[in-house]
Order: sequence, then structure tokens, then C-alpha cells
Amino acid sequence: MPQYYDIDDIIAEDKLVPAVFQVAANGVGLFDSSDEMNKVEQGSKVELPFWLARELHLRQAASISLPPCFNQKTREEIAADAAHVDLRSRCQYFYELGRKLYSLVGDKTIALLLLAAFRIRYKEVLIRLQPAALAVAPKFLTLLTKEETKLYEAAQSSMAAFKKWRMGGPRFQKASVLGRKRRPSD
Repeated sequence: MPQYYDIDDIIAEDKLVPAVFQVAANGVGLFDSSDEMNKVEQGSKVELPFWLARELHLRQAASISLPPCFNQKTREEIAADAAHVDLRSRCQYFYELGRKLYSLVGDKTIALLLLAAFRIRYKEVLIRLQPAALAVAPKFLTLLTKEETKLYEAAQSSMAAFKKWRMGGPRFQKASVLGRKRRPSD
């Protein structure tokens, strides 16, 4: 279910996906620039924003194909070394779009691809938080998707809060219940 006010969700659904019209449609010629009649014929291949392609797919007016960011080359690169694949340049919202495509297309290989990529890349994000790896972190951050960048920033702030606590923050706090005396039972 799309988050109506979530800007990241809106941007994720704006990614172009290949679609094939299953029926002819009038008044939508702008999708097919070769047609001057303002109409799209059955079988026309066009690229549509995901939000529109999903609606047309649900109404059985178009079928959706996987966008280039989920092609065989990307799958092979992720299988070889997922931590160093530049997913940001392919699709900034790789995981979110993949999840939405999976629910529509039902291709189980998308789910396996997303899971494999996330597992490996999440470990790499956590490794890059270590003090020795912070020097190469800026280069690594350019490869991360939006979701991974948010995870990195959350982990970084958690690590800073932990260090602050460890260096002198309050260690133990006395519970307010412990200061009161119990009433004698009759």
C-alpha cells in the first residue's frame, strides 16, 4: 500500500517500467511518440511510470515487464559481489520498487535477488561503521540506495550514542519505585 504523504514512496513509484498495452487505448498518444493520432494500439511497447503501469496492469489493460535495473546483468553482478554494485545509479529505490514489482509480477527471482543483495550489502554497511573503515566510507556511500543510506545513518547515530554513553553518560539510574518504602501489611 503506497504511503500517500511519503515523498520517498512517491519518487519510488515514478520510476519508468516497460509495459505492453493489452488493449488499444484512445486519448493516450503521448505514451507512444511515434503515433500522431493520440492513440495506442494493442501490443504497443512503452515505458510508463510505475504508478500508472500498476493501475493499467490491475485493470488488465497492460502487462508489466521488469525494468533494466532488474535485468540479468544486474543479477549476475549481485551474485558475484553485491557489496560493490552501484545500485544507486540503476535505481535509487531498488528495494522498494522490487518489492512493489514482486507483488504485481509474482516473479520469485525478484524476491531472492532482493534478499541476497540486502543481506550482503547490510553486512557491508555495518562493517563500514567500524573506525578503521570510516576513511573509505564516503566512496562506499555513493553506491548505496536510499534505503541503505537511511540504514547507514541510523547505525551511525546509534554508534555515536553508544560511544557517548560509554564514555561517561549515566550508567545506572535508580528506579523511582526503589526509593519508596513499602507499607506494612496488616
